[in-house]
Amino acid sequence: MLHLTRHDGPARTPLLIAHGLFGSARNWGVIARRLADARPVIAVDMRNHGESPWFDSHTYSDLAADLAEVLEAEGPADVMGHSMGGKAAMILALSRPDLVGRLIVVDIAPTAYDHSQRPQIDAMRRVDLAQVTTRAEAAAMMQADTPEIAAFLLQSIDLQARRWRLNLNVLEREMPQIIGFPQVGGQYHGAALFLSGARSSYVRPEHHARIRELFPNARFQVIPDTGHWLHAEKPREVEAAVRAFLA
Repeated sequence: MLHLTRHDGPARTPLLIAHGLFGSARNWGVIARRLADARPVIAVDMRNHGESPWFDSHTYSDLAADLAEVLEAEGPADVMGHSMGGKAAMILALSRPDLVGRLIVVDIAPTAYDHSQRPQIDAMRRVDLAQVTTRAEAAAMMQADTPEIAAFLLQSIDLQARRWRLNLNVLEREMPQIIGFPQVGGQYHGAALFLSGARSSYVRPEHHARIRELFPNARFQVIPDTGHWLHAEKPREVEAAVRAFLA
């Protein structure tokens, strides 16, 4: 079972949140706590991330099955996923619509992408876990593209245990699966919100037709002046959009 972070709220349909690649439930902590004034919120650490178990595979069938296991135990919920978590949420909705009330997909489309996340894995591997004692030292070793990327990745380092809370070997091996999207059929007929950042290229106009094929009740909303990490850049705006959709 995945590791869960619970935020208690009024007895309404819960919201399940699935984070993106190299993230964890804590990335959504501020928004989750605020949304919990209206409903219970459950944020998960996805497999091979955070405090959840490590496995030898990392396909979207795996990730959707993990989320289904949580909802079979917790009961049906509205589901929100960002990036990798958004793809997992889409597969969950298509394969187990009985478990998904409403669907929110944050800055990702049901398509394969041609960019790899291996540079981030390389940056994390440059950290000498035997020697590093502070996050500042780790950031200097990483030589990441930007300080923002380094700060995000360093949320997953455990300095005390001298380890990453990420299964880097499996994530690297499964990268083609992660940046891809499985061939799927069927439709999810529930309400679906595709929320994206205006400066992000992950959800483009040419993706809309495929989204509507799979999610005929999809609606689209763009958060101005923000990129792929819109929940970190514009948390208030993302919260407001999610709140309005769920209401």
